[in-house]
Amino acid sequence: MSRVIAIANQKGGVGKTTTAVNLSAALGALEKNVLLIDADPQANATSGLGLLPEEAGEGTYELIEGAKNAEELVQATSTPGVSIIPAHLDLVAVELEIIDQPKREFFLAKALEDVRNTYDYIIIDCAPSLGLITLNALTAADAVLVPIQCEYYALEGLGKLLNTIKKVQELHNENLDVEGLLLTMFDGRLRLSNQVADEVRSHFEGLVFETVIHRNVKLSEAPSHGENIIAYDAGSKGAENYLTLAQELIAKAS
Repeated sequence: MSRVIAIANQKGGVGKTTTAVNLSAALGALEKNVLLIDADPQANATSGLGLLPEEAGEGTYELIEGAKNAEELVQATSTPGVSIIPAHLDLVAVELEIIDQPKREFFLAKALEDVRNTYDYIIIDCAPSLGLITLNALTAADAVLVPIQCEYYALEGLGKLLNTIKKVQELHNENLDVEGLLLTMFDGRLRLSNQVADEVRSHFEGLVFETVIHRNVKLSEAPSHGENIIAYDAGSKGAENYLTLAQELIAKAS
């Protein structure tokens, strides 16, 4: 049985897709079998693994809508150990199409039933919102991983997200765990980064990953080449960080 992890934060620019792509690649490098589901209409996770969204064909839209089953929609990638169900801009329409349907929060969970025994990890890259697609991801997930940017507004909205997670636990998925809060874009030279990291750790003791993702230019460059950080520069600080995160994730599950 795979572990399904939704990577979510309603704030944009905090490193959700960077984490989804590079954590998946790192788990693959550690010989885990990974399925990445792109649940963001921007489709950045799709392009980050080298697929052009406009050419990727059917994907998460058809998965949630129920037009195709998950096995039919999985595509191989050039990243060892990692497959993907891609997204394209049409995904934005799915919320409107299912809004009046009964049990609409459970569509993704039901769609993943036939592949849960196929993969070690299923990673869901969520959109920067708390809309119906993200609600589907949280309902389908075993746990949620929350990236937090080490900047001034880091904690803005985090309480709202944690309250949403609590509501999902109460109403839709009592088994949903918080996998952890992940500090991203950390620059140890800056007082602000250190202050934010200290504040997050003091407020959420026990929920914060030991691994910190440092600000690293290679992490920013890799997506423009359609590559994950390990393929782009395996010796970079970014690659080291995500491999360490993958190891921490595996250790927590053992």
